Amino acid sequence: MLDLVMRVPGLPPLGGDVFATASSLMPGGGFNVMAAAARAGARVRYAGGHGDGAFGDLARAALAAEGVEVAFAASVGVDTGVSVAMVDDSGERTFVTAVGAESAVDPVALAGELVTGADIVYVSGYSLMTEAKRDVLLDWLALLPGSAGPGGPLVLADPGPLAAAIAPAAWARLIERVDVLSCNAREARLLSGRAEPAAGCAVLAERARPGSAVLVRDGAAGCWLSRHGHQELIPGLAVTAVDTNGAGDAHCGVLAAELLRGAELPAAAVRANAAAALAVTRPGPATAPTRAEVDELLAGQSRR
Repeated sequence: MLDLVMRVPGLPPLGGDVFATASSLMPGGGFNVMAAAARAGARVRYAGGHGDGAFGDLARAALAAEGVEVAFAASVGVDTGVSVAMVDDSGERTFVTAVGAESAVDPVALAGELVTGADIVYVSGYSLMTEAKRDVLLDWLALLPGSAGPGGPLVLADPGPLAAAIAPAAWARLIERVDVLSCNAREARLLSGRAEPAAGCAVLAERARPGSAVLVRDGAAGCWLSRHGHQELIPGLAVTAVDTNGAGDAHCGVLAAELLRGAELPAAAVRANAAAALAVTRPGPATAPTRAEVDELLAGQSRR
């Protein structure tokens, strides 16, 4: 969808107003994850909805610029949605979202997508917020090879800011097929009921299906990784944050790209942490770095 990003000194009070110091309209949402993965060297295919209006045109142009393939034709008579992202002086962001064509998916078109064990399927929690798309997606995931055994694609899921609003039955169905669950500390708290990211990661790992992994992104601290009964902190990198919008997306996209290269989860998480660190030093949602930029940052860290 499109992000209307407004930089503000602080959020307005109820009934009040505040002047933005800067604003921009650019693709965001799932685009951020796809752009991050593409910049990290992955081949990326968008199997979702997009509208036939001006916002849809902007989204398609941005996808093409990143080299992302678009699987389906535009929805007729509906445009791509918009999210207003207000970013305050601390770099924190607050969203108001109006959904559009991306909130639905054609079940016939999705069923025709060829997915193999060499692929990673990324699922956003936002896709579970509308009934029509939620049911189509979950039915499709349940039929993927590997749902009842080995041989299928790796499924990476991020519940997103609305994690607590996902219907429990839908969440249970998703977790049955997820191989790697990645969420931030706030989302882990909402889903697990535990205040500390490490404790939340442990609880979510207990609830996940056997053999899967859980990542909890904890800002500058890095991310907690729990798998096979073992938990560890993958340290982050200290940077000055300008805008946290899109940091989690950069983390997920680069994590997916590294896993596609054959990296083990801890090594992929190291590079994902570095990508997220670079992303927060830049204003805007789609701020994921290239693979070369991650290489440079990590090389600099190793020389210290």
